[in-house]
Amino acid sequence: MQQPRWNFEQPLTYTPPAVDRFLALLNRHADFWQPNTPIVVGRAPGRLDLMGGIADYSGALVLQLPLDVAALVAVQPDPQPMLTIFSTNARELDAEPLALLPLDALARADQPLSYAAAHALLSADPRRSWAAYVAGVLLVLQRERGLRIDCGLRVLIHSDVPPGKGVSSSAALEVAAMQALCGSFDLPLNGREMAILCQKAENLVVGAPCGVMDQMTAACGEQDRLLALLCQPAELLPSVVLPPEVEVWGIDSGIRHTVSGSDYGSVRVGAFMGYRIIADLAGLTVAPLDDGRVAVDDRRWHGYLANITPSEWETLYRDHVPETLDGAAFLARYGGSTDPVTRIDPQRSYAVRQPTAHPIYEHQRVRLFRSLLECQPTTETLHLLGELMYQSHASYGACGLGSEGTDRLVALVREAGADHGLYGAKITGGGSGGTVAVLARRGAIEAIRRIAAQYERESGRRALLLGGSSSGAVACGTGRVVRG
Repeated sequence: MQQPRWNFEQPLTYTPPAVDRFLALLNRHADFWQPNTPIVVGRAPGRLDLMGGIADYSGALVLQLPLDVAALVAVQPDPQPMLTIFSTNARELDAEPLALLPLDALARADQPLSYAAAHALLSADPRRSWAAYVAGVLLVLQRERGLRIDCGLRVLIHSDVPPGKGVSSSAALEVAAMQALCGSFDLPLNGREMAILCQKAENLVVGAPCGVMDQMTAACGEQDRLLALLCQPAELLPSVVLPPEVEVWGIDSGIRHTVSGSDYGSVRVGAFMGYRIIADLAGLTVAPLDDGRVAVDDRRWHGYLANITPSEWETLYRDHVPETLDGAAFLARYGGSTDPVTRIDPQRSYAVRQPTAHPIYEHQRVRLFRSLLECQPTTETLHLLGELMYQSHASYGACGLGSEGTDRLVALVREAGADHGLYGAKITGGGSGGTVAVLARRGAIEAIRRIAAQYERESGRRALLLGGSSSGAVACGTGRVVRG
């Protein structure tokens, strides 16, 4: 006799073949679930960073395309007081696929763990540290939204967003998990709230000092439109429709990227050091806080480097911001930075001038890029869009966030050029490897494939192509799966 199968009682709004495959996956792991309790499913896509990248934590405008690939997370109540998390992707990362966590390890006597204690707990076993993306979201809901959990939870994760490629697999997982958890507990959150809470989980529980653009795209993105986000701290602007003449592709360099890597973190530290120095030069009032942090009364730029214009930077501040500075010397003179999620190591020397300049110029580049996209595209505007991408890529490299693989891919795009329908390219996200975004004429896929093939021959690495688009978690809603 055939066993009852799990089926959607309430489907996700977005139901491509990947969602049907996920339902089949739930049924292949039927022994993981309680047989008579409904399952809630959340979905969130990865993203391709077209422009903006690491300037998000400095308040810049960013333009992000939600990708077709996505993470899906299924959540079911469990009478056992245990958080049981299973990842179908863990073995690809040489990690353990199952993580078990007693509920009272996260909250004791209705007092959730501190974020620092949760980070220590969830990072103690490197082969299960991936579970922090789900457990961290749950803890944030407990601490920030007063979520009370009186039962265990069974959670299954499956993601088509390739990890370590700079297309935000972590944010997709966090947002999909939060969407499923909120659906399970009937906790209403809008997309912006969801994204900011997921960023808090990644910053404070996972321990990665990311900005907010990844989570905002995973939550609020619209299919075939660029999410336009002013990161001050997370203000959605009208999305940008790509002209029908162009399309965007991602080419993976095969060099693993991680937002928690030291290069990304040190560049972020350098940018905040630069802002603190400029605040001092501008005579802004500064008050010490604790643990190497300060507060700046900034009614001029509101705490964001992106609000400093390039002309102000060049004429008033550039020559007074050192190229590099020792952490100890900085702390002795300035007391600390305004960044709540990084700490300045007194034993390290940091690049300061270029990480400070990058968001100042990038914000202007992205603003111009958006304006040009919103015009009727001409040959000249397409060339200008490409040049802005090449400038952004060069600035990443000057910050120390390039890689030989991504540099080679950008060079191949430049060599092919507009004659082959390729206008511009740049490294994406946190840099130091990962994926290159390419602005191309619609239908130029053969030129993209030739570049990927040439790169594979030269480097010996696989050049995965990423294309297509889908909506974020809010538009997808939640699905409800029942057995019968």
